[in-house]
Amino acid sequence: MFRSLRRALCAAAAALLLPLIPLAAAPQAQAADAGGAGYWHTSGRQILDASGQPVRVAGINWFGFETSNNVVHGLWARDYKSMIDQIRTTGYNTLRIPFSDDILKPGAMPGSIDFSAGKNAYLQGLTSLQVLDKIVGYAGRTGVKVILDRHRPDGAGQSALWYTAAVPESTWIANLKSIAGRYAGNPAVVGIDLHNEPHDPACWGCGDTTRDWRLAAQRAGNAVLSVNPNLLIFVEGVQTFDGVSGWWGGNLMGVARYPVQLDVPNRVVYSAHDYATSVAQQSWFSDPAFPANMPGIWDKYWGYIFKQNIAPVWVGEFGTTLQSTVDQKWLAALVDYLRPTSTYGADSFHWTFWSWNPNSGDTGGILKDDWQTVDTAKDGYLTSVKAPGFAPGTGGGDPGDPGGGTAACTAAYTVGSDWGGGFNADVKVTNTGTTAIGSWKVTWTWPGSQKVTSMWNASYTQSGSTVTATNAAHNGALAAGGSASFGFGAAPGGGSVPSVSCTAG
Repeated sequence: MFRSLRRALCAAAAALLLPLIPLAAAPQAQAADAGGAGYWHTSGRQILDASGQPVRVAGINWFGFETSNNVVHGLWARDYKSMIDQIRTTGYNTLRIPFSDDILKPGAMPGSIDFSAGKNAYLQGLTSLQVLDKIVGYAGRTGVKVILDRHRPDGAGQSALWYTAAVPESTWIANLKSIAGRYAGNPAVVGIDLHNEPHDPACWGCGDTTRDWRLAAQRAGNAVLSVNPNLLIFVEGVQTFDGVSGWWGGNLMGVARYPVQLDVPNRVVYSAHDYATSVAQQSWFSDPAFPANMPGIWDKYWGYIFKQNIAPVWVGEFGTTLQSTVDQKWLAALVDYLRPTSTYGADSFHWTFWSWNPNSGDTGGILKDDWQTVDTAKDGYLTSVKAPGFAPGTGGGDPGDPGGGTAACTAAYTVGSDWGGGFNADVKVTNTGTTAIGSWKVTWTWPGSQKVTSMWNASYTQSGSTVTATNAAHNGALAAGGSASFGFGAAPGGGSVPSVSCTAG
C-alpha cells in the first residue's frame, strides 16, 4: 500500500555482468558481540562499538513518520512500548525509522494514535518530534538501536533526487543537522540514512552537482558530522551506473571508482535495497539459473564492497509478500548470502527487513493485519541472520516516562456446557498491561469437589480444589491488548463459576 505509492518498476538490468573481483583478505570471523556500547565506527567491512567489538545490525523497518500520519503506524492499535518490546523479543536488535522533512516543521503533530485504556499515555499532546523522542528513548532503554532514515522530502511521496522545488538542498541539509544535533549524546541513535532510494536521474560520480548523489552525500554527511561527529553515515546507491540499472537505491557499482569520502574517518556504511517479484520484476528472476545466479547479481551491485573489505554494507530494505515460489527462493538465497550469524558472527552483512508494518502493500510485514500476531513463516526465514541484542542504555528518557510498561492480565471463565456428571469450560486470558508479556498463569479454587479431567491449550496442576493453569508454548507471548484462550473438562458438574486470578510473566 504505502510502498506501492512510491515504488515504480525499475528499469531492466543489463545482462552483462562485471568481471569477478578478487576477494581481499577478510578479517577473521568474530562472534557478534551483545554489547554494542556507546557510539559505533567502522573498520574495513565491520562495524565496531565503542570498545572495538564487532556488532551486527539485524533489524526491522517500522514506518509511518514519512507519511501524512507524521508518526509510526500501528499506534492506532498498540501502545508504542508494547510494539518495541515485541520487536525486541522477536529478535530484532535495530529499528530503521523512516521520516519526512514534514515532521521537522514547527508544530507538526501526529495522527491516528489511540489513547484509550491507558495506551500511549506518554504521547498525549506531543508533537511528532517529541513522539520520536519517546520512541528513541524507550528503544534505547530496552537495548534496541535506532537508525533514522530521511525517507521523503514530504509525506506525499518519494523523490528521485534528495531535493525538490519545495524542499531544496539547503533545507534537506539543515533538517539533517537539526535531527543529528537533537540526538547528540544519545548513542541509542547510531546513524542517519541520508536519503531513501535515489534513482534516475540521480547519478554516481558524474560530477553534475544537481544530480551526483555521491557528491551530495558527502556534503550532507559532513554537515551531519559537524554537529554530531559520532554518527554513522548510511549512503544508499542509485538506480543506474554506467548504463546498468537495478533497484532504486540498490546500485552501488560506482563506489569502486568513486567512494564517499567524509571529513571524519570510519563513518561510512553503504546501503543497498533489494526486493522480490511482489515489488517488481527484474531480468534475473527469469534467468534459467535462478536462484543460483543471485549471488553474482548481488556481488555486482553491492556485495563486492563487503568482499573487498572496502566498507560495511547494510541492506536497509528487502522484503516480499512471500506468496510466490520465486519470492520464497529469492528470500532464502538472500538470507544465505547475508551470512548466518552462527557461522560468521558479526563479520557479515548488516540488514533491516521491510517491514514490521503489515500495511506495506507490495511486501506485507512481519506483523499480520491485526498488528499483534507475528507471521512466523516470514520471520522464520530471517532466523539464521538474527544477531544478539544490544545492552540496554539510558536512551535519553525522562522522569515522566519511566520506560517500562506494566505487565498485567485478566482471565474470564465461562462454562460452555454442564450435564450434571461433568462440564466443559473456556478461559480467555487478556493482556491488560501496557507491555508485552511472555507467559501467564491462571488460578482458581472451586467451592466443591470438582477435578480437571482434561485441558487443552494450557497445562495444569491441581492441589485439592485449587487449579493452576499455565500457558502452552505457542500462546504465552501476548502483546498489550492481546488475548489467548484455553479450555478444559471437569467433573462433577453443577458447581458455580469461581473467582479467577491471572498473573503475567
